[in-house]
Amino acid sequence: MDYDDVVLGRRSIRGYQQKPVPRALIEEILALATRAPSSMNTQPWNFTVVTGEVLDRIRAGNTERNLAGVPHSREFRTGTAFAGTHRERQIGVAKQLFAAMGIARDDAERRHDWVMRGFRQFDAPVCVIITYDRVLSESDDTPFDCGAVTNALVNAAWSRGLGAVINSQGIMQSPVVREHAGIADDQVIMKAIALGWPDDDFPANAVVSERKPVAEAARFVGFPD
Repeated sequence: MDYDDVVLGRRSIRGYQQKPVPRALIEEILALATRAPSSMNTQPWNFTVVTGEVLDRIRAGNTERNLAGVPHSREFRTGTAFAGTHRERQIGVAKQLFAAMGIARDDAERRHDWVMRGFRQFDAPVCVIITYDRVLSESDDTPFDCGAVTNALVNAAWSRGLGAVINSQGIMQSPVVREHAGIADDQVIMKAIALGWPDDDFPANAVVSERKPVAEAARFVGFPD
């Protein structure tokens, strides 16, 4: 695929075929992703790729703890709730997804089920957990670099026919993730990526989130008019 086709065609995939993803293909995608730039070539990222029974245990633990009201224990800070324009964009994509899925505003049961899908990693056959070396926790460059490799990963996956969605729901109960995935204490759990073959019959997979135009996002200084 041409680069433009990958970037413009990629979507967040929230519904997957229950079909295994070959390890060799995931390794190929990771090799491409790690060509992402990093500050002074520090390459702070690490990947824990989980599938099968281990992923099922993480899904179950996340779901049980959240239903039981156990407070979230995400390790990478979330910051304050979105407000203003950022909140409007968050609501905007939620409206797109709920409309695609036919979930009414007052349908509490289906809205709750949608949230639970996130804690189950959207029932994807694979979860890639992004961590970074704890010794770099004070570096603002580190999460920036991990964001770069994550972007490269989802685009590389799309170029090979795989879908992905970057999420935090699957790592909100970090003790569950750390225990079952065997993540060492010297790692900070940052993000999760649900990965697998897209289910073309899942309505939300057709949603393309809106982007603000370049004219709104960019300022050009010193260019001729």
